[in-house]
Amino acid sequence: MTDIDLVAREHLGVAVGSPHGRSAVMVAQDGPLRQTIIALKAGSVLGEHNSPLAGTLYVPEGAVTMVSASDRTPVNENQLALLPRERHSVEAVEDSVFMLTAVTET
Repeated sequence: MTDIDLVAREHLGVAVGSPHGRSAVMVAQDGPLRQTIIALKAGSVLGEHNSPLAGTLYVPEGAVTMVSASDRTPVNENQLALLPRERHSVEAVEDSVFMLTAVTET
């Protein structure tokens, strides 16, 4: 079992101290299901990338914005959002941690 709160705090500390402003760790994997904790320092960006087959982004701490060609979706603390079905990036509005849940191809 994984203590998500502990992992989130640890990685936020790493992200804030990192020159790249980010830190990530996969916390669960089961077949095509992946869950990853990602921490971003305020102002940092997780660069544009492809979207998985399906996925969600849950923010237990902070606030981020998902940016795609067609939309900018703010996701605030304790909010859950579906990932866009197109290439997107994630911008940290403040020091933030989010859990990415993705279903990938097997």
